[in-house]
Amino acid sequence: MLLLQYHNLLIQSILTERFSPDSQPVSIDQVISDFDNVTYHISTPESKTKILISLSIKCFNDLKKYGVEELLRREYGPYIVSPPEVGYDFSMVVDLEQLPAEIDSKEALIEKIALLKRNALAAPFEKAFAQFDELSAEAAKNSLDLSVPEDSGADVMAIHYRDEESIFIKASHDRVTVIFSTVFREETDRVFGKVFLQEFVDARRRAIQNAPQVLYSHKEPPLEIRSVPGLNASDDIGFVTFVLFPRHITKDRRDNCISHIQIFRDYFHYHIKCSKAYMHSRMRFRVAEFLKVLNRAKPEVAEKERKTASGRRFGAR
Repeated sequence: MLLLQYHNLLIQSILTERFSPDSQPVSIDQVISDFDNVTYHISTPESKTKILISLSIKCFNDLKKYGVEELLRREYGPYIVSPPEVGYDFSMVVDLEQLPAEIDSKEALIEKIALLKRNALAAPFEKAFAQFDELSAEAAKNSLDLSVPEDSGADVMAIHYRDEESIFIKASHDRVTVIFSTVFREETDRVFGKVFLQEFVDARRRAIQNAPQVLYSHKEPPLEIRSVPGLNASDDIGFVTFVLFPRHITKDRRDNCISHIQIFRDYFHYHIKCSKAYMHSRMRFRVAEFLKVLNRAKPEVAEKERKTASGRRFGAR
């Protein structure tokens, strides 16, 4: 997943260079813009040996409702700075003079910092998985049958991570439903998107029986989120639903599941843009070929004999 890792690798490369024992402390002041209205600021405001890493994410207030502060405290406890840097939602500082001695520990710390955005967005997913565990245990205890009403389960968690787009997560006793609302600015985007999502559905039918169920609806929001206040359901909005069953969210698969599903929107629109670029390149190629055919079809103009007024030919001696 290169799309996922680009800015993570950029942060990793900066920290790897700075954490090297052969590296001399230098001043840093670098802003990194990531997908989904996320901004990082890596700087050394106080000392060259103390690196401040700050994160700004549009949906941080939504994430607070679902335990992001507790999750970040669990992952980055001793490094957290409170209050955070002005203009940012979360800050942490790493002292180069107090780094772990082991190379593996340094690399683990670098990787954890590079996954700061991923870990922040993981909060509502981890909460949904915990709710799923509770609801499934309660259902087993009470010997509930599988015919549960659609509105049963935990409340819908809404993360407004882009200006007009959101992620909705709902846990039930037998599944966790994740819904992405996405904006299609052009009709061609909608067509490509529908074809792309149909491949998800067909792949599950043909070969990948264990894949999550994928559903797509346009304008009409899925039943699970129709009661969500302020839901945007305009003509440009489409809804992509992933149904995660117990086999997809076992204890050993949850971290991987969170890492992949978070970036679905970027992955989806990236492939739409690539498909459009490919189509345009093929169209240009065909036009160039047609022009060659037309040029070859032009009749050759025979050279007309030219004579002077006295009747002599040009070029004759």
